[in-house]
Amino acid sequence: MSIAADRCLGIALMGLAAFTAVNALSLEVPFSYDPVGPKAFPLGLSILLGLLSLVLVIRPGENGHWPDKRLGLRLIGVLVLLLVYAVLFPRLGFLLSSMLVIAALAWLFEASPLKAVATGVLMALGGQWLFTHGLGIGLPGLPW
Repeated sequence: MSIAADRCLGIALMGLAAFTAVNALSLEVPFSYDPVGPKAFPLGLSILLGLLSLVLVIRPGENGHWPDKRLGLRLIGVLVLLLVYAVLFPRLGFLLSSMLVIAALAWLFEASPLKAVATGVLMALGGQWLFTHGLGIGLPGLPW
């Protein structure tokens, strides 16, 4: 049963790789500002993901076991929080939505409420600074 976890993950990741490849192939840009085009990066990542997933299916690890119930629920909680982040991001902007979700993630993994809030604030502010000043990428603010 321990090998089944790696194989199930490999098959799921192969499905994700196929989904990404199909969506990458459907990208169309009316004009090309890049000789490679917008398809190359996601297509390359999907090929790499597919190959590495195949390795998991063909040659699973020795210690691939299913997580216990408590860890499994935490992982589902992480997935739910990431979906909440995707919903909050356009409505609240980067800074506020990141603060809330990062604090919730820290609390989910047993940080004290004060440490969770401090982590959310510091990581969101650090991310905002990194994107705007380090990379020169503008992030959405509050819509109002």
